[in-house]
Amino acid sequence: MSDELFSLKGKVALVTGSSTGLGKVMAKALGKAGAKVAMNYFNNEERAAKAFAEFEAAGCEGAMIRANVTDEDEVNRLVSEASEKLGPIDIVVLNATPDQPQKSIEEYDWDFYQSMLDFFIKSPYLVTRAVLPHMKEQKWGRIINIGSETFHLGVKPFTAYVAAKGGQNGFNRSLAHELAEWNITVNMIAPGWIPVERHENDPQELKDGYLASIPMGRWGVPQDLDGTLVYLASEASGFVTGQNIHVNGGTTVH
Repeated sequence: MSDELFSLKGKVALVTGSSTGLGKVMAKALGKAGAKVAMNYFNNEERAAKAFAEFEAAGCEGAMIRANVTDEDEVNRLVSEASEKLGPIDIVVLNATPDQPQKSIEEYDWDFYQSMLDFFIKSPYLVTRAVLPHMKEQKWGRIINIGSETFHLGVKPFTAYVAAKGGQNGFNRSLAHELAEWNITVNMIAPGWIPVERHENDPQELKDGYLASIPMGRWGVPQDLDGTLVYLASEASGFVTGQNIHVNGGTTVH
C-alpha cells in the first residue's frame, strides 16, 4: 500500500485545544504526516508558545492561534485567521476540553453541565459550521471528533461529562449522514484514560484500578492515537464515516 494514501501533504488541519495533552500530540502527528496545522489555545500563552516551539522543532509547519472555541465570534475569527495564514481548512479535530471533575449528581450545578455542553456540543457545532463552506466547495473534508470511552462504559460519578460526550457522539453520527454526499467524512476517536498533564494529581487508587481493567496490561500514551488520527484524516479512510473508534487497549471489549 502506497504511503501516499496516508499522506496529508497539501492539506490544512485545525486542532482545537492543542497547546497541551492529547491535542498537542495530535497536532504534531498531523504535521509529521505533511499537513499544515493550526493549533489553538485560550488560557495559557506561555504554555502555548512552548507547545508550538516543540511542534516546529519536530519539522512541522503551522500556526498557534488564541481563541475561545465556545464563542461564535471567536470561532469565526479563528477559522478566518488560520485560513489566511495556512490556507482553507480541510481537516478539523474537535478536541478542546475543560476541567472534568468527578462529582455526584447532587454536587453538580447546571452551570457546570452547561460548560460541558458548550465544549462538547456547542464548540463542535460552531467550528464545523465555520469550516464547511470550503469543504463543501471542494467536495472533500475530514471532521474528527474526540470522544471518550466514558460514554460507552457509563463511568460514575461523572454524569455531566458523560452526558455531553454522548451528545457529541450523536452529533458525530447524524452529521456523518448529512455530509456524506459532499465526500466529507465525520468520525470519532474515543480514547481511554491516557494520563497527560491534567492527571498528575489524580488519586493513585483510581489509577491502579483503571490500569487493572486494561486487557493489554499497560497505560496508553498520547502517541497511541497517532495512527488512528492520521488514518481518519487521510485518503485511506475515504469510505469510512459515522464511526466511533475506541483506542484504549481493550477496556470496552465485553
